[in-house]
Amino acid sequence: MSAALPRGYRPIANDRVRENVGLSYGELTPGLVIEHRPGRTVTEVDSLLGAALSGNVAPIHTDAHYSSQTQWGRILVCSGVTLNLVAGMTVRSISGLTTANLAVDQVRFTAPVHIGDTLYAETKILTRRASESSPQNGVVTCHTTARNQAAASVMSFTRTFLVPLDADTVRDAANY
Repeated sequence: MSAALPRGYRPIANDRVRENVGLSYGELTPGLVIEHRPGRTVTEVDSLLGAALSGNVAPIHTDAHYSSQTQWGRILVCSGVTLNLVAGMTVRSISGLTTANLAVDQVRFTAPVHIGDTLYAETKILTRRASESSPQNGVVTCHTTARNQAAASVMSFTRTFLVPLDADTVRDAANY
């Protein structure tokens, strides 16, 4: 390949590249802020399926007429659905190479989320260190916040996970 590759890709053969998933331990430096894009619009299917899978059939999440009589005036998306959507938005860059999630802490839901809202997430890397119990991995802690289309904060959480110290070895071994 004669041209320089765009960041996020690596050569695997002549005239062939592969996308990288997940920043490496070395790239996840404390203070780094990642804006996760594209945004994610919450659909009725997201809301109903999430409520059904979790067994949360509270009428505020499933009954449009009931919900119209509440202070929200419409269905409120289950907080578990919101957490899963936002955490999922971060995987491609933050934890695509994760070998284990260790903790999700300080989860806060700061504003309601409704069907049709579009969520945007941002993650700040707080700390990283070599793992004592798993020497081939590092421990990374980050803080993620989510905002809706009106820039109102809707949730935040802190997450700690293991990521390989040598991403290239892992990517090559897994043909990833």
